[in-house]
Amino acid sequence: MSTQPASGLPPSLIISSRDMARLEAMLDSPVLARLPAATALMDELNRAEVLPPEQVPADVVTMHSQVECEDIASGEKHVLTLVYPNEADVEKGRVSVLAPVGSALLGLSVGQSIDWQAPGGRPLKLRVTGVRYQPEAAGDLHR
Repeated sequence: MSTQPASGLPPSLIISSRDMARLEAMLDSPVLARLPAATALMDELNRAEVLPPEQVPADVVTMHSQVECEDIASGEKHVLTLVYPNEADVEKGRVSVLAPVGSALLGLSVGQSIDWQAPGGRPLKLRVTGVRYQPEAAGDLHR
């Protein structure tokens, strides 16, 4: 999985301090710590800029954000909600932050894209085209 933009530099990632605290607590679980997905998520968190929730721009993907994205190769559009593992439901478009696409989407802004492999190994390039709902922007900080 890569989040490299055309310039070759990693895109800047923004994480709310509230999401960072919850995700770090989740990753402290001895069971999760051994999973490759947890390691990948921690790598993403370690390179992110952490901001207070009220300072996170409205176009940034945070936990519980509903995101519009497009498969650049096929033009197929998706609406995904980024959730914690226990809330994941593929049928409803609720993607776990521990899924490769979930950890890659976290902290991206509208216009940024990610490369990842779909189940079965098919390469995909998704571009974030909109954030329909973001808890921080909505003032919904209890989620």
